[in-house]
Amino acid sequence: MTSAEQSAGRVVRIGGGAAFFIDSALAVPQLLADGVDYIVLDYLAEGAMGLLGRMRAADPGSGYPSDFMQVHIGPHLETIAKTGCRIVANAGGVNPAALVAALRAEIARRGLALKVACISGDDLLHRLPELAGTPDMANGELLPGEGVTSCNAYLGAFPIAEALLRGADIVVTGRVVDSALTLGALVHEFGWAANEWEKLAAGTLAGHLVECGAQATGGTFTDWESVEGWDTIGAPIAECRADGTFVLTKPAGSGGVVNCGTVAEQMLYETADPQAYIVPDVVLDMSEVRLAQIGPDRVAVTGAIGHPSTGTLKVCATWDKGWRGTALQPVIGPRAVARARKQADALFARGAAMLRARNMAPFLSTEAVLVGAGEAIGLLNEDAQEVLVKLVVDHDEAAAVQGFVREQFAAISAMAPGTSVAFGVSVAPLMRLVSFLIPKADVVPLLDVDAGFEPLAATADGGFDAAAIQRPAPPAPGALMVRELPLERLAWARSGEKGETVNIGVIARDPARMGDLRAALTPQAVRAWFAHLFVRDAGAVRIYDLPGIAAVNIVLEGALPGGINASTRLDPAAKSVAQQLMRFPVPVSA
Repeated sequence: MTSAEQSAGRVVRIGGGAAFFIDSALAVPQLLADGVDYIVLDYLAEGAMGLLGRMRAADPGSGYPSDFMQVHIGPHLETIAKTGCRIVANAGGVNPAALVAALRAEIARRGLALKVACISGDDLLHRLPELAGTPDMANGELLPGEGVTSCNAYLGAFPIAEALLRGADIVVTGRVVDSALTLGALVHEFGWAANEWEKLAAGTLAGHLVECGAQATGGTFTDWESVEGWDTIGAPIAECRADGTFVLTKPAGSGGVVNCGTVAEQMLYETADPQAYIVPDVVLDMSEVRLAQIGPDRVAVTGAIGHPSTGTLKVCATWDKGWRGTALQPVIGPRAVARARKQADALFARGAAMLRARNMAPFLSTEAVLVGAGEAIGLLNEDAQEVLVKLVVDHDEAAAVQGFVREQFAAISAMAPGTSVAFGVSVAPLMRLVSFLIPKADVVPLLDVDAGFEPLAATADGGFDAAAIQRPAPPAPGALMVRELPLERLAWARSGEKGETVNIGVIARDPARMGDLRAALTPQAVRAWFAHLFVRDAGAVRIYDLPGIAAVNIVLEGALPGGINASTRLDPAAKSVAQQLMRFPVPVSA
């Protein structure tokens, strides 16, 4: 048997050990016990980068998630050394060298033979003078020249593959694309070349499916009542082959479920154009992906299409723009909504008067968000007798915000009856972010495998041509509409956010009903349904077809003003938006 034949028959098992930097402590020991070859851990989101940048500013030795050492990997170093399981994590945050130094010291203290690699070069904060003034690619907001806490390019998979080739047992990176953690391991294991677009696309899809942890194994699934074992829910495992095909599963004996619905929901999570899912190494087209249930908790994934990569990398920069004060006030009893509103108006007026008395500028913004009365879903119940009023004020100076959050406690004795003790009171920097593109040639990855950092080749420009994408025709509805059913009866759905954009993946339970769903889910109908989210006139509703899994991806541009870090909404992560669509009426044919 040739080496190529051996490689073709080999299966590499990659488990997703963390979806964010305070994820569960249960996934890593589950995966180690199940004997996976790799564990990948994704810690970084845009908000996390700003927080970690603030930590580094306060302490130059920090700037990385502490859970990597204290919760996820540190407690299991002996098992990792014994089993040979390799770890790939973007746990370096904005200071990967500091984490690697601490990790190497701990490994030496325990007398273990584990080689650690560090990948950096993503941090562009030192280039702020030339990057200042760059506009955000979505809303045009300009990157300021000062106060920036992080500025990082998203690196790809090939530096990770190089680190593994040089014998690293643990690879720690700064900002890389989430899916690159998995793709880097597959490039190393199967020797995929930088222009094997179909394979790189498939590896990217595998990484995208495991990067959010239990969201692929029954977590946040539409059919939540059918999912047993939330307390022991399994981490996702991708069993990958050299041709790019893979099976998604979970550890034996763990809770949760892996089926076509859970996998499809995760596939569309936090995507925009599913035919142009752009990462540094490839452009993934998901439109013809096929899912097949081949056994209990085993879904085969095939059909990823790959296009050549682009000539740019995404950069995300964060900065602190003033301060935000927040408090949650319970208001209980008849006409609670009216009392909460009047109380909020009075507190904002009192706060404004206090600022004038101190010759301070007015608040940048004030907002009262009613929680528990249906406001978040556009169905406000004026007769609700139990609400929380979320008071939010923004100001350039911390003192102004601190004065307001202190004063709002007075409402319990000075304003509406039925007001209880406020909780969730906080004063925190108000984080903003800008995302933009930079030529790949301007970013050089750096690799250290025990011998100091050395530059690697910049990621190549594959010459992506958007015109090469073939758009599928929308499915036609049935001929005779006989009744209406709520969307939940006909589809699974999941929502997420990127910047100020919200997406909802809608997957037909029965592919034969896709034409009815597509006919009902028009941009105009969807926008009208979510009128409460579009507080600005700007922002289009776009709908993309995925015939491979009988699905559409609905993109609501501008539906989350301020994004996850600055939004005042009850759900700034947009996790509930798909649930708000579940009662959408769909005319169905005979």
